[in-house]
Amino acid sequence: MKLLPPTLRTRTRYLAFEAISQDPLRREDLIRELFSSAGSLLGDVGASECAIRLLAFEGSTGVIRCAHDRTDRTRAVLASISTVKGTRVIIHVLGISGTVRGATIKYLAGVDVFNPKDSHI
Repeated sequence: MKLLPPTLRTRTRYLAFEAISQDPLRREDLIRELFSSAGSLLGDVGASECAIRLLAFEGSTGVIRCAHDRTDRTRAVLASISTVKGTRVIIHVLGISGTVRGATIKYLAGVDVFNPKDSHI
């Protein structure tokens, strides 16, 4: 498969976050609540424009990818999540970066979401 040149690629941002909850969360439940919250807050068109994807979630921290010009809306979606499958939760955005590696090194130190030493480049 041929790669797109950088000028034609969609620009993205990566949000490092921490989920503070009473009980441990499952990735599938968080994804379901994330898309449900995005649909109810932004509507179907707004949610698709944000292009939200949960890339990694381990323990209570993770990384979400979104469109570069929709980070404020993505943060609003994360702030509107109050329960995940009956468990009360607060999602705290630790920071925003332009690369997964940058988000992991800056904001998720010690978490094995992305290991830069295992890079294939």
